[in-house]
Amino acid sequence: MLYDDLSEIPETLTPGIEPLPAPLQVQLAPAPSAAVIVAHPDDETLWAGGMILSHPNYNWFIASLCRKSDPDRSPKFFRALQTYAARGAMGDLDDGPGQLPLSDAEVQWTLLELLPNIPYDLVLTHSPSGEYTRHRRHEEVSQAVMNLWQAGTISTKELWLFAYEDDGGQRLPKAIETAHHFEMYPEATRQEKYRIITEVYGFSPESWEARATTPSEAFWRFESPTALLAWLEELRESS
Repeated sequence: MLYDDLSEIPETLTPGIEPLPAPLQVQLAPAPSAAVIVAHPDDETLWAGGMILSHPNYNWFIASLCRKSDPDRSPKFFRALQTYAARGAMGDLDDGPGQLPLSDAEVQWTLLELLPNIPYDLVLTHSPSGEYTRHRRHEEVSQAVMNLWQAGTISTKELWLFAYEDDGGQRLPKAIETAHHFEMYPEATRQEKYRIITEVYGFSPESWEARATTPSEAFWRFESPTALLAWLEELRESS
């Protein structure tokens, strides 16, 4: 075929011009899905704020099982979520000063009402003994999460439990350096945690919460319910 104009020549036939390659298809790995399940608004910052701030690429969901009806703490929790660029929800479990025991069924039901039913890469929550001496709701939330994971109702590749101790209430909680995962975060991270506690949640610099905000965090880390059960058995035997 003859062409009167070179511009009419198909690209594949144009001398000296190679066909353009097909666009490169880049498959980006999906962002990890992570949940932080706590008893109270501010627990997520005190015990795992550094972890959240250090992984802004994660899809974070933060669930607080208490204080939804609290006119002071509830709006502050949602402002904290904005700081973390996280989604979240609150429940309204009893959190009165008497700390009357709650049934595991009630805590589990409340949790499942809040938490999106999706598979997670990581779930963080309280340890069985809490982070300080003593708060019953921390212990109950921990037990509910562990039971739901063991039953397969919560699906996650890893479950991390906050690892802190306070020598029976003799001092402020401190991250356990011998825990499965211990991390000392940069000073800028500690300052941001402190800002959230004092400016977003409104605690004074002299408050217990402000003084308990440290640059280090620690976690007991489990990749299977079997490993968790073995660790719990070791705890029972050593107590």
